[in-house]
Amino acid sequence: MTELELAGRVVELVARLGGADAQAEVTVARGEAALTRFANSAIHQNVAESAVEVRLRLHLGGRTATGVGSTVSADGLRALVERVVAATRFTPPDRGWPGLTPPTEMPAPARWDAATADAGPDERADLVRAFVDAADGLETAGYCRTTSRSVAFANSAGHTAQGRTAEAAMDGIARAGGADGVARHCVDRLAYLDGAVLGRHAAAKARAAVDPVELAPGRYPVVLEPAAVTDLLQNLAWYGFNGKRYAERQSFAEPGTAQLDPAVTLVDDPLGATGLPFDLEGTPTGMVTLVDAGTTTAVAHDRRSAAELGTVSTGHAAPGSATFGPMPGNLRLVPSGRAGAVESVGATVSPTGAVVDADTAALVSRTERGLLVSDLWYTRVLDPKSLVVTGLTRNGLWLIEDGEVTSAVRDLRFTESYPRALAPGGVLEVGRRAVRQPGRYDGVWWEAPSLRLAEWNFTGGASG
Repeated sequence: MTELELAGRVVELVARLGGADAQAEVTVARGEAALTRFANSAIHQNVAESAVEVRLRLHLGGRTATGVGSTVSADGLRALVERVVAATRFTPPDRGWPGLTPPTEMPAPARWDAATADAGPDERADLVRAFVDAADGLETAGYCRTTSRSVAFANSAGHTAQGRTAEAAMDGIARAGGADGVARHCVDRLAYLDGAVLGRHAAAKARAAVDPVELAPGRYPVVLEPAAVTDLLQNLAWYGFNGKRYAERQSFAEPGTAQLDPAVTLVDDPLGATGLPFDLEGTPTGMVTLVDAGTTTAVAHDRRSAAELGTVSTGHAAPGSATFGPMPGNLRLVPSGRAGAVESVGATVSPTGAVVDADTAALVSRTERGLLVSDLWYTRVLDPKSLVVTGLTRNGLWLIEDGEVTSAVRDLRFTESYPRALAPGGVLEVGRRAVRQPGRYDGVWWEAPSLRLAEWNFTGGASG
C-alpha cells in the first residue's frame, strides 16, 4: 500500500471511529537513512535505518490530540486511531484550533535524485577514503550520510499531497598538533560531494591552526566563514523568524522595519533543494523572503500562529511547532551582487592555509586588522528578545593584519547580539558563493557565504 493510500485509510478510520465531527490530519512517511562514521582515519561504523511513520493529529469535541505509530497493518492503524480518539477526552480545550487546510493546488516538487536515495555503503566509503587520503597523513574523523523520504498527506477536508526527498552530507575534521580543521557540505545529489576537496580543506586549516597565540578579549572586525555563519542562521530562525515567538512578543523581528544591513537578504527556500512541497498541515511550501535588503518582511507561520495574528500560513508546520513555534528550516543568506558585495575573482588564497577558498580570501584581503572565524559552537541564548548569544570559536581562529592571516589564535568566548552584529552598517561585505551546511535533522540545512562584519564582541578565553 502506498503512503497516500495509508494516509487515506487512516482518515477513513477517523470518520468511522471518531464520528462525522472529527477533523484529522495524517502524514505517512517512509524513510531510509544511512550513516558511515570514521575516526582515527578509518571507518568504524556503518548503520542504516528503514522506517515508516504514521502521524495523526485529531480535533474532536473542541480538543486536539496527536499520536504517532509505525505499524501499518490494519490492526496497527486502527489501534493508532483508537488511541488518539481516546486521548482527546483528556486534553484541555483547544481554543486556538485553526481548522484544516482545504483542498489546495500543490507546487512542483523539489529535485529528487534516485542515485542518492539508493546509495550504498561502498559509495559513502569511497568518499571517506578520498577525505582521509587528501588529509595526507593527518588524523581524521567525521561522517558521510545519505537520506531519502517518501511522504504523503491527507486530511478530513479532502486535501491530499505527496512528495519525496533525497539528501547527502559530509562533515569531517583533520587534526594536526592538537589543532582541528573542519569541512562540511550538504547536497541534493551524492555525486556533488567531493571528499578529496573537503579533506584538503580540513587538513590545510588544521595545519594553519597549530601554535596559536593568546589574544586579549575585545571588539574585533571579523570574517566569518560559512560554517560560522550557519550558527547565526540557526538562531535567527529559531528565535527571530519564529511565528509563535513573534506572536508572544519574544522575537526581535519587526516586519516592515529596516533592522539589518542592506547587504543582508534572507530567504527560506525548501524547494530550492531537497524539501517537500507541503508541510505537516498540508500547506504548500515555497520560497519566503524574511529579510529583503535589510528590511524584515515576514516571519514563519503555521496555521495556528497565522490564525492568532490574522494572517496566512507560510507552510512551516512541523512536529512540535504548536509548542516550539514554526521556524524556517532551509534558510539561505543570499550571496549579494548589490551594495556590500565585492567580486572575488582573482583573489589570492593565503599561503598559510587558513583560507581555503577565493571568496573568503577576498574578504580577508580587505580587512586591516581583525579575526578570521572558521566555526562557532556551544552557543547558548542569553536573551531571546534581543538574541544575545554566548559561545566559543572552534576549528580555527586566526589574526588578520593588513589583509593577510598572520597567526593562529587560541579560541575565544564571545557574547554578541546577532541582530546587532548584522544591523545597518555592521555588514561590510557578503561573499558571492554560498555553501550549504548540513543541519542536525533530515531536510534541515543552512546556506551562506562568508561574511565580513564591522565588529564582534569577544569576552574572554575559551575557558572563561
